[in-house]
Amino acid sequence: MTRFDAIVIGAGQAGPSLANRLSTAGMKVAMVERHLFGGTCVNTGCMPTKTMVASAYAARVAQRAAEYGVVLGGAPRIDLARVHERAATVSTNARNGVEGWVRSMPGCTVIQGHARFESATSVRVDNELLEAPKIFINVGGRAFRPDFPGIDDVPYLTNTSMLQLTTLPEHLVVVGGSYVGLEFAQMFRRFGAQVTIVEKGPRLVSREDEDVSTAIADILRAEGIAMRTGAECIRLARHAKGVEVHVDCREGSPSVIGTHVLLAVGRRPNTDDLGLDQAGVTVDKRGYIVVDDELRTSVPGIWAVGDCNGRGAFTHTAYNDYEIVAANIFDGAHRRVSDRVPAYALYIDPPLGRCGVTETEARRSGRKVLIGSRPMTKVGRAIEKGETRGFMKVIVDAQTQKILGASILGTGGDEAIHGILDVMNAGVAYTALRDAVPIHPTVSELIPTMLGELREVSG
Repeated sequence: MTRFDAIVIGAGQAGPSLANRLSTAGMKVAMVERHLFGGTCVNTGCMPTKTMVASAYAARVAQRAAEYGVVLGGAPRIDLARVHERAATVSTNARNGVEGWVRSMPGCTVIQGHARFESATSVRVDNELLEAPKIFINVGGRAFRPDFPGIDDVPYLTNTSMLQLTTLPEHLVVVGGSYVGLEFAQMFRRFGAQVTIVEKGPRLVSREDEDVSTAIADILRAEGIAMRTGAECIRLARHAKGVEVHVDCREGSPSVIGTHVLLAVGRRPNTDDLGLDQAGVTVDKRGYIVVDDELRTSVPGIWAVGDCNGRGAFTHTAYNDYEIVAANIFDGAHRRVSDRVPAYALYIDPPLGRCGVTETEARRSGRKVLIGSRPMTKVGRAIEKGETRGFMKVIVDAQTQKILGASILGTGGDEAIHGILDVMNAGVAYTALRDAVPIHPTVSELIPTMLGELREVSG
């Protein structure tokens, strides 16, 4: 048995930063990673997919070049192998950077292999038994495999295998109308594939307000993406052309035939093979590790951070998990998960930037709220760029005058949302942003204007 002061299981977003803080404090640390350093974001998530989104955006701009007075020599051609190579290079460089950083940490021992708990203070990695009074679980998640009839009989893609494609699908059927599915759908449509989105619910991205969902659907339809919502009886079958996806929708053909199928119906945590029961760590019915507001598990001395705890599914929430744990352990702080303002983005083009609650959630709360909105057709910066699709919306508590949430679906929305997010985090009234003097011409300059035109609505 090798004894350490702390064991970190998983080198995703939170793990390396934790190892660094622990080792910097003079602790003897073991970092255990079974596969690739960097976690989902670096290897199969944000970095490679957003690199491909950038390629798809370049393709779209090239296709629209004539609108800007730019004359190209014929239609642009997509080299998907080159797109793949570029994304893989970005991931590899980032992964190597993370691994090099961890291996250079004084007092940190890197152990590669599959960690399994044998008790609340011990972990076995292959033939080596490790022991520590503090253990941090940062094992992330993976694509959820739905129990669709016929799924064992057909080839299908996940977000991970999509990144390995070097030839363009003739017809990509995306099962799942949320964030991962929509990003790949638009991406491959811009690369030249025929694309159909199949969604079980009545509309896309159902967690968003209906006006946001409708606008997103309009954007994707305008680029030639077909949609089949209300697909309540999805089943898969082999077909001479690839895969037949039975949808059983009320309108249209009862099935869609594609050469390739992407399953994008959610994620699941990588907790089923860690031996958590041996340590007494409680998980919920979906396999997520149950944690309190300071990310402590049911067992003293064991924390769970990142996607595996069900308290956030983003790189930025995973990093904030690290910040919460580190501040509470080393700085005597009392930081909590419930203190953070929810925020995220959908990286279709134009992107959706989101923070706080939706209008629907605010109305359901029964409080009196103020709503402001502005179409991107009224935003000078969007007009100048020729990218006027979408709109922005903000929700304010009429009594406290604090911003409750916002959506910016439009060019630069993923960046502009931070002005609103910062005001929410500061806990000040919306008037502080309304009365600010923004830079012209920007997308953000219309936020104060929008806040100056609030209207009152009731729940």
